[in-house]
Amino acid sequence: MDAGRSHRAVVAREFLFSMVQTHWADLANSHANGNGNANGNGNGYGYGSGVTMESVNKAQDELERIEQQIGKLEALSGRDAEAGRMMQELHGRVSALRRQIDAQLDAWQRTELARHPQRPYLLDYVERIFTDWSEIHGDRNFADDAAIICGMARFHGEDVLIVGHQKARDTKQKVYRNFGMPNPEGYRKALRAMQFAEKFGRPILTFVDTPGAYPGIGAEERGQGEAIARNLREMAKLRVPIVTTITGEGGSGGALAIAASDRVLMMENSVYSVISPEGCASIMWRDPAKRDVAAQAMRITAKDLQDMKCIDGIIQEPEGGAHRDHEAAAVMLDAALQKYLAELKLLAVGDLLEQRYQKFRTMGQFYRVEG
Repeated sequence: MDAGRSHRAVVAREFLFSMVQTHWADLANSHANGNGNANGNGNGYGYGSGVTMESVNKAQDELERIEQQIGKLEALSGRDAEAGRMMQELHGRVSALRRQIDAQLDAWQRTELARHPQRPYLLDYVERIFTDWSEIHGDRNFADDAAIICGMARFHGEDVLIVGHQKARDTKQKVYRNFGMPNPEGYRKALRAMQFAEKFGRPILTFVDTPGAYPGIGAEERGQGEAIARNLREMAKLRVPIVTTITGEGGSGGALAIAASDRVLMMENSVYSVISPEGCASIMWRDPAKRDVAAQAMRITAKDLQDMKCIDGIIQEPEGGAHRDHEAAAVMLDAALQKYLAELKLLAVGDLLEQRYQKFRTMGQFYRVEG
C-alpha cells in the first residue's frame, strides 16, 4: 500500500473512532447530568442513566471493529513510518476510551457482564491454564451433580484440586448443568474431593460462578442447607492452602459453600452478594425492576468488596470484559493464582489455619464512634 493511501485509510479510521468517542462523551454527560429517563432508553437497561448496557456493548463492538481494521492496515502499510506512528497513536486512543467506558460501569451493568453468556466458564479456564485434568464424579450417596465439577490437575507442574460451578451456553447443556445451581449432592461431592486433596497435601483452587444453590423441593428434602453448612465448617479446618476466585456471579450460600478460603479473589467484572439484585429489589421495594438501585446499595462489585475487606484481591480483565478475550482472561487469572498460591505455601499449617479463622472471624465488624 502506498503512503498516500495508508494515510487516507488511517484518517478514515480516526474519523470513525472520533464518532464513537463523541457519542460516548454525549452518553456520559447525559449520565452525569441525570438526563436519562426513568427506564433508561426504554430497552430494559440503564435505569435512569444515559449509559445503558446496550450503548456500552455497541461502543465496545465499534472499537473492536476499528482495532481490527487498524490491524489489517498495519499489515499492509509496510515501511511507512508515519502511517505506523499514526496507527500506534490511534491504538492508544482506542485503549484509553475502552478503559474510560469500563470505569463508568455501575453495579448493575457489571452484574450483566458477570452473567454474559460468552463469559469464560470454569472448563474454559481448565483448558487454558491446567494440564492433566482428571474429573471426579459423584458424592457416593445420591448422584453426580453436573452443576459443580471437581477434578485433579497440574498447575505449572504442581498437583492441585479444582472445584467450581459450571454453567453452559446452549439449552441442552444449561439443563444438564442445572443453570449452574448445585443440588446438595454437588456440595457433598466438592467436600469429598477437598478432603481427598487434604489427605495427599494438594492445594485447592475453587471457582465460583452461580446464581445460588438450587432452591427446589428435592434439594431441600435432601438437605441443601445442611450440605452448605457442613462445607463451611469443614473447609475452615482443611490443612492445605485454598484459593477461591469469583469468575462471574457469586450468589449467596451457594457461592460461599466453596469459598471459605485463605484467599478470595474476584475478576474485575464479577459480583458477590447474599442475594441477587432482583431478589433484593423484590423484597425491599416490591419491584424487581429496581434491580439497579439494589445492586448499587448492596455494594456487590469487586471494588466495593475489596474496600470493605471482604475479598483479598481483584483480577483485571481484558479491555471490554473477559467475554471478549478468553485467552487474555486466562493469562491474567493464571498469574494471580500463581502469586497467591506461592504466598500461602510459605505458611506453616498452624499459621495457615489461624489466618483463615481470623480472616472470617473479623470480617464485617463495624464500630460506631461518638462525635
